Amino acid sequence: MESPEPVSSIIVHNAAPRIPETEALPEGRNPLLVSLGERVRALREERGLTRKAVCLAASVSERHLANLEYGTGNPSILVLSQIAGALACSIADLVGDLRAGRSRIALIGLRGAGKSTLGRRLAEDLGYPFVELSREIERVAGCSIPEIHALYGAAAYRRYERRALEESIARYPEGIIATPGGIVSGPETLDLLLAHCYTVWLQAAPEEHMQRVVAQGDLRPMAASTEAMEDLRRILAGRTPFYAKADLVVDTTGAAIDASFVLLRAQVRGALQLAV
Repeated sequence: MESPEPVSSIIVHNAAPRIPETEALPEGRNPLLVSLGERVRALREERGLTRKAVCLAASVSERHLANLEYGTGNPSILVLSQIAGALACSIADLVGDLRAGRSRIALIGLRGAGKSTLGRRLAEDLGYPFVELSREIERVAGCSIPEIHALYGAAAYRRYERRALEESIARYPEGIIATPGGIVSGPETLDLLLAHCYTVWLQAAPEEHMQRVVAQGDLRPMAASTEAMEDLRRILAGRTPFYAKADLVVDTTGAAIDASFVLLRAQVRGALQLAV
């Protein structure tokens, strides 16, 4: 549970466009193209078709289809028509309502960022389901997160984390997902999150993260360290390049929780093209 302790100023900015780790494509990933890619991939998988099979039928390259499914390809109407034909559907089936991909909001950031508190309020405001991914991980694993680490180790935890995210994405076309702070540590899980969710980094100064975690009565993962603050700064520094891949960054340093929510609500509603 994130602490609702008051904080005092907010900074909001749009993050730089996301690009694949392996190749710096100049156009980045537009949310509408990401949604189109999700739709194409979902229809292909529903039909049990490989990319190669679709490409042969549509007379397009595998790389072209891969970029389209990833959200970096910007296909012409002619190419969409060819792919639709290969999938035995219409272009309308491919395009549909492309805003749907922006209706699954994932909140990322360190413990104490306000993901649970703000996430629940945002879900209630939008009329969306609220998903605490940590609880979903425990459901999938059949035991608590500390037990997962103690019994099976970090690698197993990452597998459960990815599976819980996959199931949540499949179950909730609309929803607010509060993610564990370390979700960005798994490259495949992070790619999955970025491809299927409109991501928001709830950012705060290290000192405020520490204050909020202490207020929750829990110092994990720094409990065993005499240099807790330095540990937290190191963790934040290591994760910052991955958190920064988010579509939106909201800095809650020094801001009251109510003010943070008002601004977060306005930014997300703007992204969803809903009335503020």
